[in-house]
Amino acid sequence: MKTTLLSALSAAAIFIASLAQAEADLSALFRTERTSLDNLPEERVARFLSFGRKSRQSPENKVQFSKSFLDAQPSAKGGEQFSCLAEALYFEARGETVKGQFAVAEVIMNRVASKRFPNSLCAVINQGTGRKYQCQFTYTCDGHEEVIREPKAYERVAKVARLAMDGAVSKVTDGATYYHTTAVRPSWRRAFTQTARIGVHMFYRDDRYRTAASQ
Repeated sequence: MKTTLLSALSAAAIFIASLAQAEADLSALFRTERTSLDNLPEERVARFLSFGRKSRQSPENKVQFSKSFLDAQPSAKGGEQFSCLAEALYFEARGETVKGQFAVAEVIMNRVASKRFPNSLCAVINQGTGRKYQCQFTYTCDGHEEVIREPKAYERVAKVARLAMDGAVSKVTDGATYYHTTAVRPSWRRAFTQTARIGVHMFYRDDRYRTAASQ
């Protein structure tokens, strides 16, 4: 009986010690995780906590197709891909309506999403550059120097680029990956499905290769 009691007490002591060690380990883990979270930028923490939830203030919901809306947005910044898109919108669509600028941005984004085109904004925009008038976006191969002479217009299209890259607006062009101005009638348009006319641009989709945006 005495031996059994001692064995039981010993087992209980070991169990209690194990619980204490587990609690200590858990506390140490919590302290480590807390330190790691405290060292993260607030923006990253906010994005993590909001993952999977659609904010009422998401870009899709708050965009307005007006110059006054763009003027009220903070200055747009970004890296190389952002600069490529902002430049493309300046030379391709600065004279368009705001909705038209978003539409051109969407075409470029749709191309990035399509297996038929390169997989980055800069690569899509500069596809074919180096062969005069053989590129995808004429301003990159027309032989003219690319100089931004309208800073206000650039500031606005840069905001469009930033919003588009952040997910603002979708399906304005219903999955288009091609467009042209109403001043021309390229023969290739007959091979595609016209999806929209916005401002002075006509938009087309190649139904053989649908992007995620056109599903």
